[in-house]
Amino acid sequence: MKIEQVVLRQITLPLKKPFTTHQGAVEKRKLIIVEVFDPSGIRGYGEVTAFDRPFYTSETIDTAWHILTDFLIPRLFSSKVQHPRDVSELVGDIQGHPMAKAGLEGALWDLYGKQTDQSLKTLIGGTRDYVKAGAVLSLSASLEEDINHLKTEGYERFKLKVKKGEEKALIEDVQRIDPGLPLMIDANGQYSEKDMAYLKSLDEYKLLMIEQPFRPGDFYLHQKFQSSIQTPVSLDESIMNADDAVQAVELNSCKTVNIKISRVGGMKAAVSIHDYCLSRNIPVWCGGMVESGISKAHNLAMASLENFSIPGDLSGSTRYFERDIVSPGIEMKAGRIEVPDQPGIGIDVDLEYLEYVTEHKLVLTP
Repeated sequence: MKIEQVVLRQITLPLKKPFTTHQGAVEKRKLIIVEVFDPSGIRGYGEVTAFDRPFYTSETIDTAWHILTDFLIPRLFSSKVQHPRDVSELVGDIQGHPMAKAGLEGALWDLYGKQTDQSLKTLIGGTRDYVKAGAVLSLSASLEEDINHLKTEGYERFKLKVKKGEEKALIEDVQRIDPGLPLMIDANGQYSEKDMAYLKSLDEYKLLMIEQPFRPGDFYLHQKFQSSIQTPVSLDESIMNADDAVQAVELNSCKTVNIKISRVGGMKAAVSIHDYCLSRNIPVWCGGMVESGISKAHNLAMASLENFSIPGDLSGSTRYFERDIVSPGIEMKAGRIEVPDQPGIGIDVDLEYLEYVTEHKLVLTP
């Protein structure tokens, strides 16, 4: 895979309305788009989904830009990468920064698929033509209005962001609106051991799962909690790589795993986690990062794998943005989204709009 040029773009996409968790509100989504070009002019696209503040993980847009320009891309230019799977080994001695690595690796997966006339789904062994969509309800949601609208659109699973001390009221509000709604909550690691007894009382609501109640990396508390409740625990921020997934499952710290390509360092790692969880009968689901259609296309390919049995944080292009940077936008119909089957990620980028939303651009060559 000879790479002739890499273009980095920092873009900003306005949100229809703020996306709010207990950690704060996101009103505009800053992202890094990675474009890689081969000598014939074929280009591949990846996306860095870090936020501009380090509230989700330690990475930010600025740290990712630095790591890409000063370490990852120079390493790529000086190497002889033959396949996107080679990237993880190429940059394995660079500690951390999985989102920066995933953005670069993702662009190479798209490029390789186009070069070999294969869809990303085919390249990774995906089997589904459609995936089921799940919706996220932020703390700024107008619950009844949003739920009724999202149910009409066909979403099959609802994730409720919660704030410590207010979760029971929020759950009861949702269950009052629709007692049968397939509902889970996302805690984003805001609880500690002293909250254990209170959290156990959430078992009465018969939720689909409780996502990441304790701080990232605390497999002990998650194991202690999971062993004391019927509700499945799902881990998100705790799973930063394939080794973390093995620890979580072997220690019985969870019953499901959220896989985000960007959080675990790329598609190769994501597929590895999927395969391991499949071998241990642990269902997985695709998490979301309020990302553009480029990341969504990568996610759809991943979610076509066999063990993605739970509807993920997957939605159409218009869920968060008035206008996406892919054309045509990703569309959800009756709660399902078609997995692209064209070469690479299988969708076209709206180059004119991408240029319009680009705030910083850097062209790098060997």
